[in-house]
Amino acid sequence: MKHVHIHITGIVQGVGMRPFVYRTAMAHGISGWVLNAGDGVHIEASAENASALDAFVRALRDEAPAAARIDGIEVVEHAGNTDDAGADTPQGVMPEDPSPIFRIVASDDETERTTLVSPDIATCPDCLRELFDPSDRRYRYPFINCTNCGPRFTIIRSLPYDRPATSMDAFPMCPACAAEYADPADRRFHAQPNACFSCGPHITWREKVQTGTDAWERRDGITPAVGTTRQKSDAIIERCVEMLAAGGIVAIKGLGGFHLACDASNEHAVRDLRRRKRRSNKPLAVMVGDIEGARALCTIDEAEAELLTGSIRPIVLLRRRKQDERDGEWGSGQGKGGSDHSPKGNGNSRPEGDGSDRSNSSESSRPSLAPSVAFDLPELGIMLPYTPLQHLLLAACAARGVHTLVMTSGNVSEEPIETDDGLAWAHMVEGGLADALLGNNRAILTRYDDSVIRVIDGHAMPVRRARGYAPQPLDLPPCAPNEEAQQSDGPRSDIPCILACGPEQKATIALTREQPDGSALCFVSQHIGDVENGETFDAWHEARHRMSSLFELEPHALACDLHPTYLSSQWARAEASADGRPLIEVQHHHAHIASVIAEMAARGIIGPAEQVLGIALDGTGAGTDGTVWGGEVMIASLSGFTRMVHLKPWRLPAGMASVRDARRNAFSLLHSCELLDHPGARVLAEGLSEAERAVTATMIERGLNSPLTSSMGRLLDAMAAMLGICLNATYEGEPAIMLEAAAWRALGTDDARRAHDRADSSDYRLALQEQPVSAPDEQTRQRRSRVGEHAIDQVIELDPAPMVRAALDGLSAGRPVEAIAADVHFAVAQAVCDASIQIARRSGIRNVALSGGVFMNRLLLGEVLQRLRAEGLRPLVPSAVPVNDGCIAFGQAAVARAQLCER
Repeated sequence: MKHVHIHITGIVQGVGMRPFVYRTAMAHGISGWVLNAGDGVHIEASAENASALDAFVRALRDEAPAAARIDGIEVVEHAGNTDDAGADTPQGVMPEDPSPIFRIVASDDETERTTLVSPDIATCPDCLRELFDPSDRRYRYPFINCTNCGPRFTIIRSLPYDRPATSMDAFPMCPACAAEYADPADRRFHAQPNACFSCGPHITWREKVQTGTDAWERRDGITPAVGTTRQKSDAIIERCVEMLAAGGIVAIKGLGGFHLACDASNEHAVRDLRRRKRRSNKPLAVMVGDIEGARALCTIDEAEAELLTGSIRPIVLLRRRKQDERDGEWGSGQGKGGSDHSPKGNGNSRPEGDGSDRSNSSESSRPSLAPSVAFDLPELGIMLPYTPLQHLLLAACAARGVHTLVMTSGNVSEEPIETDDGLAWAHMVEGGLADALLGNNRAILTRYDDSVIRVIDGHAMPVRRARGYAPQPLDLPPCAPNEEAQQSDGPRSDIPCILACGPEQKATIALTREQPDGSALCFVSQHIGDVENGETFDAWHEARHRMSSLFELEPHALACDLHPTYLSSQWARAEASADGRPLIEVQHHHAHIASVIAEMAARGIIGPAEQVLGIALDGTGAGTDGTVWGGEVMIASLSGFTRMVHLKPWRLPAGMASVRDARRNAFSLLHSCELLDHPGARVLAEGLSEAERAVTATMIERGLNSPLTSSMGRLLDAMAAMLGICLNATYEGEPAIMLEAAAWRALGTDDARRAHDRADSSDYRLALQEQPVSAPDEQTRQRRSRVGEHAIDQVIELDPAPMVRAALDGLSAGRPVEAIAADVHFAVAQAVCDASIQIARRSGIRNVALSGGVFMNRLLLGEVLQRLRAEGLRPLVPSAVPVNDGCIAFGQAAVARAQLCER
């Protein structure tokens, strides 16, 4: 009799791993047991011969549940026979009574908590079939789930993952559910959220009192209606759909928080939602019932279809169909984004039941959009239902002629998403954001937004990494050894857990855990938001405590952004000063490039100590010279960097005020280029009053509250304002986003693209100029030393003046602004690539890492990829983290770890 102990690590809890192990053991004639522990899944396995055990272990890896991720399978043979079973089993995981049959035993909590937790999983096909099967006992139950789907991380209180450690502990199972839970042959065997109408959570409904209308069950807005039976649950869903179809706004509880929902084809409802949420122009995500509904609105390739219909179901940014492909509004010119183009909702109420503002009639079976869902932007964010309730809602909406719902985060702009029913009622319904609240009595323990993904070049690129992806850890490569480590055997054992505090915008945090092979895991949190106010900073702390506690990670080193005023950086400096923990400050754009290096090194594409060219095109980042960076090409490794190329700086009068008011930024850029008197600049200049022009000019000339910037994001903002495309930003990056949208209108078809390529656009260029680097002051030297920047004598400056002059010439000549916008993109791409090619030839480096929020621009990214590849360079684009600031915490962790390894 052969006997082994098997330890499986990875994402192995909440994915049906123990039932799978049980069934696999029975199929291979294995006796023993399986249990969940804090460090993974442990198995004691006995068989008559070694071949059966070998086949069993192979099956564990090769046939694991789809939602599982197997990182390691360790097999330890026991000496002797079955009587010695457990002799070498790790302490704390051996049941008291070994059994000759195979069984699942109670979870153990005495081991170190190193296992990974499954993210929430979209409703599986089996549960979806049962949801709409009148003969099934869970027919239309809004919380149907099994081991293959349902909530996971959002309901976990602690590890190991068992029902008492989740928010489902408030719902004792009825006999029928308990029997399924205990039956190894059942799909719900050890499904922790298992429930039904008799014993599980129920949806609830509250709405504002509306005088002069017929009463509905408990419509007083104080005591919610509760869907304790199918009939009551269906009545709630029907009332919700009735309100949505009539133009109302409903706060709907999801897996990780609330959505604000309205009929996406109802222009009045969409504008009313924008007014209430204070989100005038930023595009809104929509939900449709199925993939065909998505195809009616957008073109979808195979990779995008897989994302839409898979087990995660993020928001996918898709290319909208043109006007000649459907009766849609894109390109119609109605309600362009940009604060000076978009008509705002006036807040007037419309009588219930009046569907006159819908884009298409309610009888149409084809999804349609109101113009103000995404205005003239070429992309639309679409997701498909991923919870049973969403499936029920979309089906009921379709029966009323509503085929598309706006589903945007349930919060006021710039604040955390709501998760608690009581607070959601107070903040969203009583606060005026919504007319009613569709909640439930299952607590959300961790706040999660929807993830957002875009497919570029056939590969998925995250835009926002949250539900379905976080907190799955990312790999960090083995440390590049220092001299002492080179002389020792084995990996470094002295690298501490690092807390990377992340950026200010699109904030995440990251915690590291060293691995026995010298690599590390990096637990990157879900998207938290912009840490610019107390509410979001509280959410930042909440995420930090949650991850540290759940994974038992106690940070002994801190990493933060170099910026002096970021709240997270100020907290890290105070903590390090108070308790003496090492603090590693990381320059913002080095963190961007380091996030790409770390991912590629962990995947084996480059070496962990290898240098790359890093193109960091971004909006804002504190530079070591005290200026605002964001248009840089650097030679970088994980531990340090050399700034080789940057945009020629100009001033941002009033700092952040110029980010919001792109006219000031454009005025300053024209001042820097000595083009304020150009005839093409007249419209921009006249848009500012004489007093505004005088004050702005004085600020620029004297450097009063006007930091220098080399930001590519700010350059594109300025060009958008100069062309009259967008004068003020109502959300981050809006002018640059509208500039890209204008360019796509000029390049909307292949014929138009070829015609544009043939046009004489040679005047649109940025001049490349070698410039000496001035001697740094003491503060700059100190900052460079702290972040690992290497000094050089000369740098290449990219001067935008020729491009700006060409754009003004085009305006004066009456050239369409869309064509000018396209040439601006091509000029920027050409200049950045030309400079990078020069540095590549000097250095011999062929790998080029791309990061920074500007690379969210599909057109610019595509142009840069094409031009670099044409020169034989290898561009590296991340797929694990976004190119925007959502990557910064991961990059900080990688830099901090590399620098600690060198000490």
